[in-house]
Amino acid sequence: MDAEYDVIVLGTGLKECILSGLLSVDGLKVLHMDRNDYYGGASTSLNLTQLWKRFREEETPPENLGSSREFNVDMIPKFMMANEVLVRVLIHTDVTKYLHFKAVDGSFVYNKGKIYKVPATDVEALKSPLMGLFEKRRARKFFIYVQDYDSNDPKSHEGLDLNQVTARQLISYLDEPAKGFVERVKLYAESLARFQGGSPYIYPLYGLGELPQTLHTSGRTNVDSGFFDGRKAFARLSAVYGGTYMLNKPECKVEFGEDGKAIGVTSEGETAKCKKVVCDPSYLPDKVHKVGKVARAICIMSHPIPDTNDCHSAQVILPQKQLGRKSDMYLFCCSYAHNVAPKGKFIAFVTTEAETDQPEVELKPGIDLLGPVDEIFYDIYDRYQPINDHDADSCFISKSYDATTHFETTVQDVIDMYNKITGKVLDLSVDLSAASAAAEE
Repeated sequence: MDAEYDVIVLGTGLKECILSGLLSVDGLKVLHMDRNDYYGGASTSLNLTQLWKRFREEETPPENLGSSREFNVDMIPKFMMANEVLVRVLIHTDVTKYLHFKAVDGSFVYNKGKIYKVPATDVEALKSPLMGLFEKRRARKFFIYVQDYDSNDPKSHEGLDLNQVTARQLISYLDEPAKGFVERVKLYAESLARFQGGSPYIYPLYGLGELPQTLHTSGRTNVDSGFFDGRKAFARLSAVYGGTYMLNKPECKVEFGEDGKAIGVTSEGETAKCKKVVCDPSYLPDKVHKVGKVARAICIMSHPIPDTNDCHSAQVILPQKQLGRKSDMYLFCCSYAHNVAPKGKFIAFVTTEAETDQPEVELKPGIDLLGPVDEIFYDIYDRYQPINDHDADSCFISKSYDATTHFETTVQDVIDMYNKITGKVLDLSVDLSAASAAAEE
């Protein structure tokens, strides 16, 4: 460990693993360390035994739930939009050949006490009770505008400056500038068209734990013996390009020089020197501040979410106005169809930006939509953002994961960090058709 590196990355969460892979591909000498003896950090996936150890340490899982090893329960459950930035990153780093995806069955919305499918085709849109006839005509006109919209082609803007025009002026909804709104709708529509499925989302087989790591089969690696289980994608990517991984390294104390810049990391009496440190908020708690908290429930069930057409995987959004809240609530469901649970078992998550310290009460509207559950776990975790000056201390700290059920905010943080670390803009102008080959429709 007594060596010098360009970058030392602390923590093996998804963000840190993506950055480790990107920086290694760029030719930087990277050391990647984690105080835990497993990959994933806050975004890890747990089997049944690990889940019980985390939330019910004094108990053991009931035998009727099935084999512990067949469960892969995500601690930060999120789907990917088929056309989103994360897919471009996966293609850019060439890890799609180690991963297999499956389209998510359906996307739904909660309205006036009921669950409705978000239309995925023209026929579904015409039949949907979510809008009246005149609203549907106006929506169709808007969707055509979004389909033709190109941020780099002013002719497609139809004379509207979307940095000035609000979304409410464009479609009688929302008061922020319409540009971000239009681009998000366009992303949804393009993702929906990617696989011609019932939703715009995809999800990796065996869960999100497959993203930080994947099958370690070949290639040039530089790995400390006894720690690399060789199952996951970005960890393997970094190793193939010469990155070194060390798990189960206690403390991982960042060392600073007289000028206040990070100069290395000490663990077990040894110090690895470096020019820059990349880490999650837990490694430098004095350089972050709390910005909120996320409440979540993890539910193991023997059936799909009711009123979702028996979908094996689905998202349901509960808008804040429907609940009288300040933030939306999200239901996320996956199952044995994605190899994250034994045959006949489903895993559902209910998440929201916490507004109280009572997740059981706060999450009840979402829990009530699930029907009977076999087991349920409640949790609240704090969200942090960095407050340091990275130019002054050479430390680059990721933001905590939010409650949303897709990766747009996650990957935007990664891209921003990459730009700051390298001084370069990450080129993601890739052919997304490669993603189609990696997904099972």
